[in-house]
Amino acid sequence: MKRPPEGVRVEWLRRVEAEYRSAAITQHLTLWLIQIGASPDLVRAGLRIVRDELAHSATSHRAFVAAGGEGGPLLARETLELARTPGGPLEDDVTRVCVEVFCLGETVAVRLFKELRQVCEVPVARRVLDRILRDEVRHRDFGWVLLGWLLDSRGNGARVRELVDRELPAWFHRLRFLYGPPGAARQARLPPGEARWGLMPPARYDAILALTFERDYVPRFRRLGIDARPAWSASEVMRGPVPRSERPAG
Repeated sequence: MKRPPEGVRVEWLRRVEAEYRSAAITQHLTLWLIQIGASPDLVRAGLRIVRDELAHSATSHRAFVAAGGEGGPLLARETLELARTPGGPLEDDVTRVCVEVFCLGETVAVRLFKELRQVCEVPVARRVLDRILRDEVRHRDFGWVLLGWLLDSRGNGARVRELVDRELPAWFHRLRFLYGPPGAARQARLPPGEARWGLMPPARYDAILALTFERDYVPRFRRLGIDARPAWSASEVMRGPVPRSERPAG
């Protein structure tokens, strides 16, 4: 059998790293949920997501090895934890992670993995994407349920709403920068053999993000009493990448 292109191994190893990092970040967020007295159902849901992400990392590694990869990921330890905002309440940092990592990141991930799965032809990679896509739906829903709980929290809801209104443009801008950096080459097609391993041309990423905004972000935020359109418009005129303390959702 012909050896897959190097880009396949690079991407699947990146996914191993991203899923493992997601497990660590969600574990840390779940600790925060315990510390703020969140609903036990939310805590249990967070712990289940940790298990999911570890399984995704393990199965992604199988796809990496099947593509001819050797060894494993090199993880920077400082990326495996969440940073507190000095002087701010813990509930604010929970809100930041909830919205940016889960409401935004996991919501667009559902659409991305759905498209990746549709073009994937290699059985070992297809099985990984089947599992990830099934789990990502639940991870997405966890974020929106958690945000609803935070907005309804007695004594904190108004501050949470104000924080989301204030910081949503920067969160959108950061997401757009990750999916389509200004000036980046828009590769419309992949090298031969990569798509069948579940890879996508870079030009598709920002198109899927735009679709996610219209079909997911706008109606889901609206149901929580938040208008996402002004924040999206404001994110268009922001310049350069925005520093972040969390990883992009994997």
